[in-house]
Amino acid sequence: MSFVRILPLFFTFLLLSQAQPPSDAPSPSPSPPSSTVCIIGAGIGGSSVAHFLRKYSPHSSDFPAKILVFERRTTVGGRMATVTIAGETFEAGASILHPKNLHAVNYTKLLDLKVKPPSSESNSIGIWNGERFVFKTVKIGSDIPLVNQLLKLPLIDYVVSNLVSLVNSVLLLFRYGFSLLKMQSFVESAVDRFLKFYEVPGSRPVFETVDEMLKWAGLYNLTTRTLQDELTDAGLSPLLINELVTGLFPDYRSTRLIFENCDDNFSLAGSGGGLWAIKGGNWQMAAGLINQSGAELHLHEEIISIANLGDYYELSSAKGKSYSCEVAVVATPLDELNIQFTPPISLPKRKLQHTHTTFVRGRLNPVYFGLSRATKIPELIGTLEDPNIPFSSISVLKKHNEKESTFKIFSRQPTADALLDKIFSARNETIRIDWAAYPHYKPPETFAPFILDGRHLFYVNAFENAASTMETSAVAAENIARLIASRYFGKVIEYPSKKATASSQGVDAHLDL
Repeated sequence: MSFVRILPLFFTFLLLSQAQPPSDAPSPSPSPPSSTVCIIGAGIGGSSVAHFLRKYSPHSSDFPAKILVFERRTTVGGRMATVTIAGETFEAGASILHPKNLHAVNYTKLLDLKVKPPSSESNSIGIWNGERFVFKTVKIGSDIPLVNQLLKLPLIDYVVSNLVSLVNSVLLLFRYGFSLLKMQSFVESAVDRFLKFYEVPGSRPVFETVDEMLKWAGLYNLTTRTLQDELTDAGLSPLLINELVTGLFPDYRSTRLIFENCDDNFSLAGSGGGLWAIKGGNWQMAAGLINQSGAELHLHEEIISIANLGDYYELSSAKGKSYSCEVAVVATPLDELNIQFTPPISLPKRKLQHTHTTFVRGRLNPVYFGLSRATKIPELIGTLEDPNIPFSSISVLKKHNEKESTFKIFSRQPTADALLDKIFSARNETIRIDWAAYPHYKPPETFAPFILDGRHLFYVNAFENAASTMETSAVAAENIARLIASRYFGKVIEYPSKKATASSQGVDAHLDL
């Protein structure tokens, strides 16, 4: 029996309260105002807001009349970016998508993007405690080139892969017991609640706060406790929590709502999970959405102030330019920016967790890991929660030949050359990236408001204190688009003829969005 992989979960949470015209209105409501919507940030959140504003008004050219998107960098995508090593393109930021990330699925179809399917290979895993591997799965491969060629023959590969998958399942069961099944049940329960957010709009209200969204979905309690407490109450063993959860998902050790895979195409015991990415880079979703929405894109133009002047907002950029818009949307984390708001706004204080991603083209040093040969090193190395261990995970992204591969390293601190020279016996190329990945999570969470000033200044990234992924950003963005539609334009986004649940035709209806 092959156990299910630890699924990357993406929980996104929307609410849609319908804006109704005054009951004493003597005549039909007037046409919605013609206006400009300014969006700060060209990542998945900002591009999704632009997309849904146009999507919900396919026959109305004045809803809104114009969309302006501002990006302080020279490229779109935000925390979706790529690096190129040895002619291969790898995700440097948000890297993988799950089949139930339905907004991303829809974007891919809408924009006719090419999907990079999950790897069919079974990756071996190892849990490193800083001195030795406390657990390893069986790895396919040999130091003898001829044997490796034989293992690649279709029939032999099929038999060996299935045998290794079976052996690894037994090893996992022997070490972690039935906690694996309990974890599967925990994941499935969370997914069922998550699927509520893919019901047709007529069955969902729009929420003005993150708290209301989470409570409506039955997920709010997960933000009031640590993930470790939740898993302990679910009956998972401390060994599984300490090794698999904190070891293999280091960037989400504090989250309650998601397990996010830290490596492309990783699976436990060879079981497939359908993970995927966009061929050429996930950033293409943001670029395509902005383009198809007809938005006016301003690259390399940082907004430094937003002033509420009554009937409209005035945005000033670092280039000395000013822009007027009736609706303003902030779709980038405000934590490390210095945007001046007039009048001032109030946000809960939070600190972003920086994840240092290091790409290395070279060869791992078996001596560092206490092994005799490099072929014995697992393809994915997770670590225990120990500040003395200088990295969180190391994974193989691409094996170029018998002597060289491309690796991705996650760490809490920058990786010094001296450290890399110990971990690798050869380094031919090294690229370092510092991501402000997600907020530090400290339950119970206090959420920033979606509506920053009580009027028409909105904040997509308020949702990040619940979960920070591509899909949750898209869900929060859809909610913001509906808030704009109802609060400013007086539109109600619903499909009253369709009453569905996410477990039946609701999902299908969303896929045809």
